[in-house]
Amino acid sequence: MQDPEGEQRDENGTHAADASSRAKAFKRGARKVRATREAAWNQDAGRYLRGMKPFLIRWFCTTIAVAMAVKLTGMSAESVTSLVCTALFLGIINAFIRPVLLLLSLPFILVTLGFFILVVNALMLWFAGGIVPGFHVGGFWNAFFGSIVVSIVSWALSAVFKDSEGHYQILTHHGQIKQVQGKVIE
Repeated sequence: MQDPEGEQRDENGTHAADASSRAKAFKRGARKVRATREAAWNQDAGRYLRGMKPFLIRWFCTTIAVAMAVKLTGMSAESVTSLVCTALFLGIINAFIRPVLLLLSLPFILVTLGFFILVVNALMLWFAGGIVPGFHVGGFWNAFFGSIVVSIVSWALSAVFKDSEGHYQILTHHGQIKQVQGKVIE
């Protein structure tokens, strides 16, 4: 439709040029919103992946440690998949079941001066051998010596990996030594 001055108008009576500029502005705004959402999602994904990195490193270390234990003791694994699944399962049971067992066996741990922790670790590895298909533990003593190998190798591998700042992380990493201030009470 045209107005008395000959300019093009839409059905609402606004100029066509105004409508097209508003449509372009809307598209630009929609693109900005989409870009902002994508940036936020990428930032969240980056945060998620950074949070997963320590877990993946520990899983890798445990997998290598279980593989070394299989080579050095009488245990057997049918495939790499069974090693990876065993390491994942060990991580899960060490996170949820082992603390309860350590708490329940605290009197034995105290009486044996900590030696019973090796027995608990052996039981966890023996349990994993019974649950994970393709991973076989020959008996308690294989599990006992295998748990010692897993502990030593995973500790050594964890000590080698770098932290997020690119520094080698040996056992524990503190950014700086903190000064302690206090008063001496006489």
